[in-house]
Amino acid sequence: MRASRILLVEDDPALLRGVSDNFAARGYHVETASDGEIGLEKARRLRIDLVILDVMLPRINGYEICRYLRQEGFVMPILFVTAKAEESDALLGLGLGADDYIRKPFGIRELLARVEAVLRRSESSHPHSGDAAESTVRFGDYVFDRDSHRLTNAAGRLVPLSPTEYGLLACFVGHIGRALSRDEIMDEVWGYDARVTSRSIDRFVTTLRKKIERDPSHPQHIQTIREFGYRFSG
Repeated sequence: MRASRILLVEDDPALLRGVSDNFAARGYHVETASDGEIGLEKARRLRIDLVILDVMLPRINGYEICRYLRQEGFVMPILFVTAKAEESDALLGLGLGADDYIRKPFGIRELLARVEAVLRRSESSHPHSGDAAESTVRFGDYVFDRDSHRLTNAAGRLVPLSPTEYGLLACFVGHIGRALSRDEIMDEVWGYDARVTSRSIDRFVTTLRKKIERDPSHPQHIQTIREFGYRFSG
């Protein structure tokens, strides 16, 4: 099996070397960049399985790199590394299509665990074979196709989803009309051993609503069940 190729974009030389060496020691193929312009170029040119992206970077910041990649159709997982602790910063990154974030300072074991969890979610969201009648689900103005890993709107335009957003939507459309607890969603999308909290699930629901709801403040499809979880309506 091909070793996962990780792109690390970080302008702190000591952190760049430390993280790179630790990932390489665990069998990952690591590409590095010390500024946003080089990082974006490598993400576009190389076959990258996951991007670890600092927010504050020279030339092009991490948010803009994430925005460009998602707009251009790149679906590799993106994990933000940020010194910013505000809720709005986390939501901004997730809203642009990131799959997770970790705050500085962090332990290398925690970062490795986050990366492994995100890669597992990405692998499980790859297109798979199956009954064509069951692979396509229509809800509202959208068509969700599991086989092609695509969500399209009424105009036939592709709605870009990060691997985590895809996994979350797949979970919902697989249980239309059923009340799902946050624990059930966590187990199906992130896996029982993932380091994710109920608040993390709520953040991803918020970003997914922005993509599929006409009015995210009054959702038609992803309905909140107070103090329990969510229900998805077609």
